[in-house]
Amino acid sequence: MSSSPKSMGVLTVGTLVVVTAYSAALGSNGWLWFGWVVLLMATVGTAATSRGH
Repeated sequence: MSSSPKSMGVLTVGTLVVVTAYSAALGSNGWLWFGWVVLLMATVGTAATSRGH
């Protein structure tokens, strides 16, 4: 189960790269950034939960 926070972290960083590239190429989209922040919070929560075990 220890790989779950790590894989979520990789997904979060990858999504950040995609959202940044999209914003640079086509203009900023608030919903994309909102979605990324939600993903970031889920990743932080998963990491905090797994650290406790």
